[in-house]
Amino acid sequence: MKPTDKFSGKADVYSKSRPSYPNEYIDYLLSVNSLNETSRVADIGSGTGILTRQLLERGVSVLAVEPNDDMRTKAEQNLQQFEHFTSIKGSAEETTLPNNSVDLVIAAQAFHWFDQEKFKLECKRILKRDAKVALVWNSRDFSSLLIKENAEIFKKYCPNFYGFSGGIGEGEEVFNQFFRFGQYELERFPNDLVMDFEGFLGRNLSASYSLKEPDKEYKFFVEAITNLFENYSHNGKIVMPNFTRSYLGNV
Repeated sequence: MKPTDKFSGKADVYSKSRPSYPNEYIDYLLSVNSLNETSRVADIGSGTGILTRQLLERGVSVLAVEPNDDMRTKAEQNLQQFEHFTSIKGSAEETTLPNNSVDLVIAAQAFHWFDQEKFKLECKRILKRDAKVALVWNSRDFSSLLIKENAEIFKKYCPNFYGFSGGIGEGEEVFNQFFRFGQYELERFPNDLVMDFEGFLGRNLSASYSLKEPDKEYKFFVEAITNLFENYSHNGKIVMPNFTRSYLGNV
Protein backbone atom coordinates (compact mmCIF):
# COMPACT_ATOMS: atom_id res chain seq x y z
CA MET A 1 0.00 0.00 0.00
CA LYS A 2 1.30 3.44 -0.94
CA PRO A 3 1.82 5.89 1.96
CA THR A 4 -0.79 8.20 0.41
CA ASP A 5 -3.42 5.44 0.72
CA LYS A 6 -2.80 4.48 4.35
CA PHE A 7 -5.38 6.94 5.69
CA SER A 8 -8.15 6.13 3.20
CA GLY A 9 -11.35 5.45 5.12
CA LYS A 10 -10.00 7.10 8.29
CA ALA A 11 -10.77 10.76 7.59
CA ASP A 12 -13.76 10.97 9.96
CA VAL A 13 -12.08 9.36 12.95
CA TYR A 14 -8.85 11.26 12.24
CA SER A 15 -10.66 14.60 12.13
CA LYS A 16 -12.53 13.90 15.37
CA SER A 17 -9.80 12.35 17.47
CA ARG A 18 -6.42 13.77 16.44
CA PRO A 19 -5.19 16.54 18.76
CA SER A 20 -4.50 20.11 17.82
CA TYR A 21 -1.28 21.93 18.72
CA PRO A 22 -0.65 24.14 21.77
CA ASN A 23 -1.35 27.85 21.41
CA GLU A 24 2.24 28.41 22.58
CA TYR A 25 3.47 26.55 19.52
CA ILE A 26 1.32 28.60 17.17
CA ASP A 27 2.59 31.79 18.85
CA TYR A 28 6.15 30.54 18.38
CA LEU A 29 5.62 29.78 14.67
CA LEU A 30 4.11 33.19 13.98
CA SER A 31 6.77 35.06 15.92
CA VAL A 32 9.96 33.32 14.81
CA ASN A 33 8.88 33.34 11.14
CA SER A 34 7.42 36.89 11.25
CA LEU A 35 4.09 35.65 9.87
CA ASN A 36 1.15 38.00 9.47
CA GLU A 37 -2.00 38.52 7.36
CA THR A 38 0.08 38.89 4.20
CA SER A 39 2.00 35.63 4.72
CA ARG A 40 1.44 32.42 2.79
CA VAL A 41 2.11 29.10 4.49
CA ALA A 42 2.25 25.77 2.67
CA ASP A 43 0.93 23.00 4.93
CA ILE A 44 2.26 19.85 3.26
CA GLY A 45 0.48 16.59 4.01
CA SER A 46 -2.23 18.72 5.61
CA GLY A 47 -4.63 15.82 6.19
CA THR A 48 -8.00 16.90 7.55
CA GLY A 49 -6.66 20.38 8.29
CA ILE A 50 -6.02 20.33 12.03
CA LEU A 51 -2.98 22.63 12.00
CA THR A 52 -4.31 24.41 8.91
CA ARG A 53 -7.32 25.58 10.94
CA GLN A 54 -5.16 26.91 13.76
CA LEU A 55 -3.13 29.00 11.32
CA LEU A 56 -6.21 30.24 9.48
CA GLU A 57 -7.71 31.35 12.79
CA ARG A 58 -4.66 33.60 13.22
CA GLY A 59 -5.29 35.25 9.85
CA VAL A 60 -2.54 33.53 7.87
CA SER A 61 -3.22 32.32 4.33
CA VAL A 62 -2.71 28.56 4.10
CA LEU A 63 -2.12 26.45 1.01
CA ALA A 64 -3.12 22.97 2.20
CA VAL A 65 -1.44 20.31 0.05
CA GLU A 66 -2.81 16.79 0.55
CA PRO A 67 -2.63 13.76 -1.78
CA ASN A 68 -5.27 11.59 -0.08
CA ASP A 69 -8.74 12.33 -1.48
CA ASP A 70 -10.64 11.30 1.68
CA MET A 71 -8.51 13.47 3.96
CA ARG A 72 -8.50 16.44 1.61
CA THR A 73 -12.29 16.33 1.15
CA LYS A 74 -12.80 16.29 4.92
CA ALA A 75 -10.56 19.36 5.25
CA GLU A 76 -12.53 21.15 2.55
CA GLN A 77 -15.76 20.41 4.43
CA ASN A 78 -14.31 21.55 7.76
CA LEU A 79 -12.60 24.72 6.54
CA GLN A 80 -14.73 26.05 3.71
CA GLN A 81 -15.71 29.10 5.76
CA PHE A 82 -12.15 30.45 5.83
CA GLU A 83 -11.46 32.97 3.07
CA HIS A 84 -7.70 32.36 3.09
CA PHE A 85 -7.87 28.57 2.83
CA THR A 86 -6.76 26.95 -0.42
CA SER A 87 -7.03 23.19 -0.87
CA ILE A 88 -4.57 21.61 -3.30
CA LYS A 89 -4.30 18.04 -4.55
CA GLY A 90 -0.57 17.52 -4.53
CA SER A 91 2.22 15.72 -2.73
CA ALA A 92 5.27 16.64 -0.71
CA GLU A 93 7.42 15.86 -3.71
CA GLU A 94 5.17 17.63 -6.25
CA THR A 95 3.15 20.35 -4.55
CA THR A 96 2.17 22.16 -7.82
CA LEU A 97 2.92 25.47 -6.05
CA PRO A 98 4.78 28.26 -7.91
CA ASN A 99 8.49 28.93 -7.43
CA ASN A 100 9.52 31.20 -4.53
CA SER A 101 5.91 31.66 -3.44
CA VAL A 102 5.61 30.77 0.27
CA ASP A 103 6.87 32.23 3.54
CA LEU A 104 6.95 28.93 5.44
CA VAL A 105 6.62 25.25 4.66
CA ILE A 106 5.22 23.15 7.46
CA ALA A 107 4.67 19.42 7.73
CA ALA A 108 2.63 18.24 10.72
CA GLN A 109 2.61 14.50 11.53
CA ALA A 110 3.68 13.91 7.94
CA PHE A 111 7.43 14.18 7.28
CA HIS A 112 8.01 10.48 7.95
CA TRP A 113 5.81 9.63 4.94
CA PHE A 114 7.78 11.74 2.46
CA ASP A 115 10.61 10.98 0.07
CA GLN A 116 12.76 13.31 2.13
CA GLU A 117 15.32 14.21 -0.53
CA LYS A 118 12.65 15.05 -3.11
CA PHE A 119 10.69 16.98 -0.48
CA LYS A 120 13.81 18.98 0.37
CA LEU A 121 14.26 19.93 -3.29
CA GLU A 122 10.59 20.92 -3.53
CA CYS A 123 10.92 23.10 -0.42
CA LYS A 124 13.90 24.89 -1.95
CA ARG A 125 11.85 25.52 -5.07
CA ILE A 126 8.68 26.92 -3.47
CA LEU A 127 10.15 28.84 -0.52
CA LYS A 128 10.97 32.52 -0.69
CA ARG A 129 14.56 33.54 0.01
CA ASP A 130 15.64 32.62 3.56
CA ALA A 131 12.18 31.21 4.42
CA LYS A 132 12.19 28.08 6.57
CA VAL A 133 10.70 24.63 6.96
CA ALA A 134 8.95 23.49 10.15
CA LEU A 135 8.52 19.79 10.93
CA VAL A 136 6.21 19.07 13.86
CA TRP A 137 4.76 16.08 15.69
CA ASN A 138 2.47 15.52 18.62
CA SER A 139 4.49 12.84 20.40
CA ARG A 140 3.72 10.44 23.20
CA ASP A 141 5.84 10.65 26.35
CA PHE A 142 7.50 7.25 26.77
CA SER A 143 8.27 7.86 30.42
CA SER A 144 4.60 6.96 30.96
CA LEU A 145 3.52 3.36 31.62
CA LEU A 146 0.29 4.09 29.77
CA ILE A 147 2.22 4.99 26.61
CA LYS A 148 4.48 1.94 26.92
CA GLU A 149 1.50 -0.40 27.31
CA ASN A 150 -0.28 1.31 24.41
CA ALA A 151 2.75 0.65 22.20
CA GLU A 152 2.81 -3.01 23.24
CA ILE A 153 -0.79 -3.39 22.08
CA PHE A 154 0.12 -2.00 18.67
CA LYS A 155 3.14 -4.31 18.48
CA LYS A 156 0.97 -7.32 19.28
CA TYR A 157 -1.92 -6.68 16.91
CA CYS A 158 -0.75 -4.32 14.16
CA PRO A 159 1.83 -5.80 11.76
CA ASN A 160 2.50 -2.40 10.14
CA PHE A 161 3.47 -0.74 13.43
CA TYR A 162 7.14 0.28 13.50
CA GLY A 163 6.89 2.90 16.22
CA PHE A 164 4.88 6.07 16.77
CA SER A 165 5.49 8.93 14.28
CA GLY A 166 6.91 6.47 11.80
CA GLY A 167 9.67 5.58 14.25
CA ILE A 168 11.34 9.00 13.92
CA GLY A 169 12.63 10.10 17.31
CA GLU A 170 14.40 13.15 18.59
CA GLY A 171 18.04 13.70 17.64
CA GLU A 172 17.78 11.51 14.57
CA GLU A 173 20.38 11.82 11.82
CA VAL A 174 17.54 12.40 9.35
CA PHE A 175 17.15 15.98 10.62
CA ASN A 176 20.86 16.68 10.28
CA GLN A 177 20.66 15.53 6.68
CA PHE A 178 17.47 17.43 5.88
CA PHE A 179 18.30 20.87 7.26
CA ARG A 180 21.04 23.03 5.74
CA PHE A 181 24.42 22.35 7.39
CA GLY A 182 22.58 20.14 9.89
CA GLN A 183 21.40 23.26 11.74
CA TYR A 184 17.88 23.55 13.11
CA GLU A 185 16.00 24.77 16.15
CA LEU A 186 14.34 22.07 18.26
CA GLU A 187 11.54 23.14 20.59
CA ARG A 188 9.22 21.13 22.82
CA PHE A 189 5.82 22.23 24.11
CA PRO A 190 3.72 20.38 26.74
CA ASN A 191 0.51 19.04 25.22
CA ASP A 192 -1.01 16.35 27.45
CA LEU A 193 -4.23 14.98 26.00
CA VAL A 194 -7.37 14.50 28.11
CA MET A 195 -9.86 12.16 26.46
CA ASP A 196 -13.00 10.17 27.15
CA PHE A 197 -13.25 6.59 25.92
CA GLU A 198 -14.54 7.55 22.47
CA GLY A 199 -11.66 9.98 22.01
CA PHE A 200 -9.06 7.49 23.24
CA LEU A 201 -10.34 4.71 21.01
CA GLY A 202 -10.55 7.10 18.06
CA ARG A 203 -6.99 8.30 18.66
CA ASN A 204 -5.79 4.72 18.42
CA LEU A 205 -7.95 3.78 15.43
CA SER A 206 -6.86 6.89 13.48
CA ALA A 207 -3.26 5.67 13.22
CA SER A 208 -2.14 4.62 9.75
CA TYR A 209 -0.99 1.25 11.11
CA SER A 210 -4.14 0.62 13.17
CA LEU A 211 -6.48 -2.23 12.28
CA LYS A 212 -9.80 -1.67 10.51
CA GLU A 213 -13.08 -3.49 11.14
CA PRO A 214 -12.61 -6.12 8.42
CA ASP A 215 -9.24 -7.15 9.88
CA LYS A 216 -9.16 -10.52 11.64
CA GLU A 217 -7.71 -9.22 14.93
CA TYR A 218 -9.77 -6.01 15.04
CA LYS A 219 -12.11 -7.19 17.81
CA PHE A 220 -9.22 -8.23 20.05
CA PHE A 221 -7.33 -5.00 19.32
CA VAL A 222 -10.32 -2.86 20.36
CA GLU A 223 -10.80 -5.04 23.45
CA ALA A 224 -7.19 -4.45 24.47
CA ILE A 225 -7.52 -0.68 23.97
CA THR A 226 -10.75 -0.73 25.99
CA ASN A 227 -9.05 -2.56 28.85
CA LEU A 228 -6.16 -0.10 28.76
CA PHE A 229 -8.59 2.80 29.07
CA GLU A 230 -10.36 1.14 32.00
CA ASN A 231 -7.05 0.54 33.78
CA TYR A 232 -5.84 4.15 33.51
CA SER A 233 -8.99 6.28 33.37
CA HIS A 234 -10.49 8.24 36.25
CA ASN A 235 -14.09 9.44 36.24
CA GLY A 236 -14.43 8.53 32.58
CA LYS A 237 -11.32 10.43 31.44
CA ILE A 238 -7.79 9.42 30.62
CA VAL A 239 -4.69 11.63 30.44
CA MET A 240 -2.26 10.70 27.69
CA PRO A 241 1.16 12.27 28.42
CA ASN A 242 2.09 14.05 25.21
CA PHE A 243 4.27 16.87 23.94
CA THR A 244 4.65 18.79 20.69
CA ARG A 245 8.14 18.71 19.16
CA SER A 246 9.12 21.11 16.42
CA TYR A 247 12.14 21.26 14.13
CA LEU A 248 12.68 24.55 12.32
CA GLY A 249 15.42 25.56 9.90
CA ASN A 250 16.55 26.38 6.38
CA VAL A 251 17.06 23.73 3.72
